[in-house]
Amino acid sequence: MAVYSGSRTPARRRRIALISLLVVAALVIGPTISYARALTAPGSAPVGQRTVDWVRGHHGNGLINAIENWYYTRHQPPAGPPDPAILPKTGPETATAVAAAPPALPTLAGVATLPGEAVWDPGRTDSSGRPLIYTSYLRPDAAHLSVVAGVAWMRAGGSVAHLVAGTAQPGGSGWPGNASVAATDVPDLVATFNSGFKLQDIRGGFYLNGRTARPLVDGQASMVIDRRGGITVGAWGSDVRMNGNVVAVRQSLDMIVESGRPVAGLATNPSGRWGSAHNQLQYTWRSGLGVDVHGNLIYVAGDHMNLAMLATAMADAGVRRGMQLDIHSGMASFASWRPDTAGAPAPTKLLPAMPRSAHRYLVPDQRDFVYLSARDAG
Repeated sequence: MAVYSGSRTPARRRRIALISLLVVAALVIGPTISYARALTAPGSAPVGQRTVDWVRGHHGNGLINAIENWYYTRHQPPAGPPDPAILPKTGPETATAVAAAPPALPTLAGVATLPGEAVWDPGRTDSSGRPLIYTSYLRPDAAHLSVVAGVAWMRAGGSVAHLVAGTAQPGGSGWPGNASVAATDVPDLVATFNSGFKLQDIRGGFYLNGRTARPLVDGQASMVIDRRGGITVGAWGSDVRMNGNVVAVRQSLDMIVESGRPVAGLATNPSGRWGSAHNQLQYTWRSGLGVDVHGNLIYVAGDHMNLAMLATAMADAGVRRGMQLDIHSGMASFASWRPDTAGAPAPTKLLPAMPRSAHRYLVPDQRDFVYLSARDAG
C-alpha cells in the first residue's frame, strides 16, 4: 500500500504555482483594466477626478470621505483679504443695464470693499437690450475675508433652461443629447453650470423627458424645469411637484435656504441631510442654486467655503429657496456667455479661479449639467 509522504511532485508544484500566478494576475489585472477604462471613458474629467470616482466606485467611498474630511477641515481660509488675481473683472455699465439691475448686494459692515465687490456686471442681452444675466461677487464671512463667492443672477423668463445627462451621471444610456450643449444652442448661450451630487451619494432622484434614472423623493431639494424652459428650485412635494408641465427634475440633498434664510442644522448635518458626516465642515469649492422672491435664478459658488458659508452667501445674494449643488475642486463650474466682437459665442468664468475650462460643456461631460439659452437673443 502506498504511503503519502507529504512531498509534492514537480508537476503538482508547477500546477500550484500556475494557479497562484493566475490568482495574482486576476487580482492585479482586473482592477488595472477597470481603472484604465475609467481613465479613457468618454467625458472631459481630469485624471484626478476620474481616479477619485474610480476609487469611490470600488468600495473606497469611506476612504475618500475620510481623506477629504481630514484635509478640507484642516485648511481654513486666511482671515485677510483675497488675492486680487481671484477677483472677477467687471465691464462698463450702460444706462439700460443699470436700470434693470437686480437688488444691490450687501457688503460686510466695517470692511473696506474691494474693486467690483457687490457691483453687478451685466452680461448677454435680449433683443431689446435688457441683460439676461448679471454677475458679481460678495464676501459672506467677516472672519474669513479671503473667501469670495461668485454670484450669477439670471432673469426669470428670459432664457430657456436645459438639463443634460452626462456620460456617467445619472447613468444608463439613451439620454437625449450628447452629454454636451446642443450645437444649435451654442450661439444663443447665456450660461452653463454644474449640477448636483452624484446620485449614489444622495437620497433623491433624477427625471428627464419622461424617464426616471432614480425615483424622486419628497422633501428633497429639487431643480425643476418646465416645458417652456422655465426653471425653479424648491422642496419636492411642497414647493414643487410633478405635473404634466414638468420635463426635468434634478434632486440634490435637502434645502439649505428657505424663506430667505439659511436653514437650521447646517453646522451639524443631522441624519446626513447634506451628505456624509462632517462633509458640512469642509472648506472647499461649493456651489448652490436658488430663486429669489420674483422667480429669478441665482447661482452662487466659491472656494474655501463650508456649508454654512455657502448658505449665507446665497441668502445674501437674494435667494429665497436654495439648494446645494456639487462641491470640491473641478466640480463647481459656471460660465456666462455672450457674443464677442466678431459675433462668436465667448464664455467667461464666474470666478477666474474655477479650475475647469469655461468651454467645459461644449464637449461630452461625465456629469449632468444645466445650460440656459436666450429666448430672444440680442
